[in-house]
Amino acid sequence: MGQKTHPIGFRLGVTKSWDSKWYAPKKEYAQTLHEDLKIKRYIKDRYKVAGISRIDVERIVDKLKIRVYASRPAIIIGRKGQEVELLKKTIEKMISGKEVTINVTEVRVPEADAQLVAEDIALQIERRVSHRRAMKRAIDNALKAGAKGVKIQVKGRIGGAELARKEWFLVGRMPLQTLRADIDYGFATAYTKYGILSVKVWIYKGDILKGGKEEVLKKIEEDLAKVSQEV
Repeated sequence: MGQKTHPIGFRLGVTKSWDSKWYAPKKEYAQTLHEDLKIKRYIKDRYKVAGISRIDVERIVDKLKIRVYASRPAIIIGRKGQEVELLKKTIEKMISGKEVTINVTEVRVPEADAQLVAEDIALQIERRVSHRRAMKRAIDNALKAGAKGVKIQVKGRIGGAELARKEWFLVGRMPLQTLRADIDYGFATAYTKYGILSVKVWIYKGDILKGGKEEVLKKIEEDLAKVSQEV
């Protein structure tokens, strides 16, 4: 039986980067990881309508750098930056002893962002829009935005069926086993009166690294060498 690989985890260090960038001793690792999850969950819950795609956290000694990628950054920044300053003070209280810096980056093409597309489809399903209509509309919008391939999967008690099943659409290319392929992945959950439905979205945007397998492996070796030098 074949095993599935996570499209982002499979490409870490090659074409993708980590959401959390820090090093912690073994005794502090669990606590630090929970702090990251707490921060990300708080920001996502506080700014639900901001269209947050991703939150990166970087720790350097006593400093905490947070970068938020959102389709509506003005909601997080607020008038004259008042809202982001309030958010900064709140996080500093949550994690004492660290200087917090928050940067907000706009997602210019939300139609081609897998996480935002997945959340939008889940929201439409919760509002009783046909899942097939929502999926096809999302695929059309992503292709118009420049995507070279889109795959969307919905799984659960679709339409209130007694047995759970999954439906998916694939348009264009989706080279999941090609490391140099820039594939964005998003996951969302739709809560309906019949139960929970999962929504998964893969968006292929083209190749980042030019060349074949040898060039990709060379890039991996160079990145590993840099990491070993830093340690």
